[in-house]
Amino acid sequence: MKKATAVILDIDGTLLDSNAAHAQAYVEAARELGIEGASFDEILKMIGMGGDKLLPEAFGLDAESAKGKRLDERKGEIFRDGLKELSPTPGTRQLLERLKAEGLRRVVATSANGDDVNSLLKQAGVADLMEECTSSSDVENSKPDPDIVLAALKLAGRPSDEAVMIGDTPYDVEAALRAGIQIIALRSGGWVDADLRGALAIYDHPADLLAHLEETPFS
Repeated sequence: MKKATAVILDIDGTLLDSNAAHAQAYVEAARELGIEGASFDEILKMIGMGGDKLLPEAFGLDAESAKGKRLDERKGEIFRDGLKELSPTPGTRQLLERLKAEGLRRVVATSANGDDVNSLLKQAGVADLMEECTSSSDVENSKPDPDIVLAALKLAGRPSDEAVMIGDTPYDVEAALRAGIQIIALRSGGWVDADLRGALAIYDHPADLLAHLEETPFS
C-alpha cells in the first residue's frame, strides 16, 4: 500500500454533522415559498450532490431560474441561522491533527458554496488545520462530477496515486473514483455500506478511522 501524501476532505456529514440540517433547511424554505417537492427523507438522500443538481431532482427547478435561485438563497439563510447548533462528527479534530502530524497535505473539496466553507470548517473546529479549499463556486460541475476533486488534487500538488479522499456519500465516492483517486468513506453521513461501494474502506466516523489509521494509506 503506497503511503498517501495528501488528503482531500469533504465537510458536510464527514467533518460536521450537518446533512440533516441541510435537508431540513430545504424543506422549510420550500414550504415558506410555496414550492412543492421531495420529502425530508428524499432530500436527505440527495445531500452531498451540488445544489445545481439537487434543485431539479428534488423540486423540478432549474438552479438558474428565478424561483430556483430564491429557494437556494432562502435555504442558505435558514441553514446558516442554525449552524451554531451543529456539532463536529466524532473525532474530527483529532483525526485532522494526526493527518497533519503525518505530514499530509490537507485540502477541502465540498459541494458547499464558497462563501460558507470557512463557517462550516470553523463550526467543525478544524479551520486552522486546512491548507487549501475548493468548493462548488470554483468549478463548473458539482459532485458527483469529479471537477471539485480534480481541483483539490491540483491544489494539493500531488499525483493522484498519492492522494486519498475522505467522504460520506455515494456522490463523494463517485467523484473520487471518476477523478482517479481512492476514497475512504464514513457512515457518519447516514449512508450504509452498500451505498458506499467502491470505497477503499468504510468506517463509522473520523474517530473510528483514526483508531484504524495504521490500516490505511495515511500511516
